[in-house]
Amino acid sequence: MGLSDILLNENNRDTFVDDCVKLIDKQVAAAPGLGGLALKAAYSTVKGIRADYCAQVVDQLLPEISIALDPMWTQAVNNGDPVEYLAQRKAEVADELLQISDKKAENSTRAVVRGAYAKLRPSAKTYVEKGVPDLAEIINKHHTAAS
Repeated sequence: MGLSDILLNENNRDTFVDDCVKLIDKQVAAAPGLGGLALKAAYSTVKGIRADYCAQVVDQLLPEISIALDPMWTQAVNNGDPVEYLAQRKAEVADELLQISDKKAENSTRAVVRGAYAKLRPSAKTYVEKGVPDLAEIINKHHTAAS
């Protein structure tokens, strides 16, 4: 089963998006230090645009995410432990995800989104890498449910 079968399945898509937004909320809340304060402020600004803004963005990015991560997910499943496989390759997964979000931010018509993203982008890879194991767990949960 390909990653798009999991992420884009209409029976499970909303739950997957909700799980991802909860992960983002958790990651932002746990961000330490001055960088964490900056991340929390920027995230609050973006969420202030619209209450469901993050969910909307995650949902819009799912087709691109599924294409970008599908080869790694297939390898991960074939390897036997997809969560561990992706966690061990968190830098590669983060790079794929950040390429997608870079394009999204660059094409955003909202200056506040572009500004917030530009401020956070230098440290984004660290935050995304920290979230990869949890993201892998979420994907695996939905993969198991769809199988």
